[in-house]
Amino acid sequence: MTRREQVFLAATAAITAVAGVLRYTDANAVLAFAAATLALAGLAWVVALAVEQVGLRFGPAVTGFMQATLGNLPEFFIVLFALGSGEVVVAQTSLIGSIFANALLVLGLVIVAGSIRADDSCMRFGRRLPQDTATLLFVSVFVIVIIGLSIASSDRASHHIEGLSNVGAICLLAVYGAWAWGYLRSGTATTESGIEETEARFPFGVAVFLLAMAATGAAFVSDWFIHALDPAVESLGISKAFAGLVIVAIAGNAVENSSGIYLAAKGKSDLAISVVKNSVAQIAAFLFPALVLTSLLFTTHLTFALAPVYIGALFLTAIAVWQITGDGEAQIFEGLALIAIYVVLAAFTLYD
Repeated sequence: MTRREQVFLAATAAITAVAGVLRYTDANAVLAFAAATLALAGLAWVVALAVEQVGLRFGPAVTGFMQATLGNLPEFFIVLFALGSGEVVVAQTSLIGSIFANALLVLGLVIVAGSIRADDSCMRFGRRLPQDTATLLFVSVFVIVIIGLSIASSDRASHHIEGLSNVGAICLLAVYGAWAWGYLRSGTATTESGIEETEARFPFGVAVFLLAMAATGAAFVSDWFIHALDPAVESLGISKAFAGLVIVAIAGNAVENSSGIYLAAKGKSDLAISVVKNSVAQIAAFLFPALVLTSLLFTTHLTFALAPVYIGALFLTAIAVWQITGDGEAQIFEGLALIAIYVVLAAFTLYD
């Protein structure tokens, strides 16, 4: 384990402990909220580090897939505790916020970094994964749009939104499973996994222990985050939509934010794009539908019924991502365009 990793682990443990103390004392709500947010970001990094070291025993393809899957643990727990508290808005916006953050903000920053690094200011990468991700995103958005149109028209199907959401979730998971099976078996997965095949930096047992501790910590911190949410939102004067779509999304995706940009700056375009694209596909076609079905265990159920503005934003995001990355190359202005779209959307949620 490197010195830098040791420092990050110690810092994450410290901020998590502080967040716990603030949760169970009469502390300022904004301070408790900020500490929980920072702890979530740190724990997301620990999960990614542990998964990378565990996955190195199984090859780069499986490692990349594991990192994309388990890297979403903070969002998973946030949604579960939000549903347990009846915070449907936070649950939904944290999920779609992760899609927006990765598909717009992070991908935009990756393209900018990769284009600056390229000799001709044009970032180039394999077309397979971007096209696959666009397909999965379009299928997910189709389910959301159909449900949104049904609600808007007040047709007979609009009285069965939960049933439609469950059917859509099952279909999405089936499509995602078929894609993942083929992707992991293909040569593309090996070259675009987003993980470089390196020597393990610490023992397998230590990696498993870190993963277990980070997952447990994420569960506790998610509860503390939701507990501090209402008073913090009231004190700061921001909306719950902004908290879920921007704050939770950026904190929970801190790993993709840093590693994708770092890889792009080093000229590893395929790896950088893979980190971001895998996360987008995982959230849209796996995590969201999986949580829709999991929510059946709660009093408050999660559905694909979103506010019209977010439905439109998801549809346009899917088109923008497909148009910009589908040809296997992107320039600086295209990355800036994605970032601009995200900033406008974040500003909307701030005033919503």
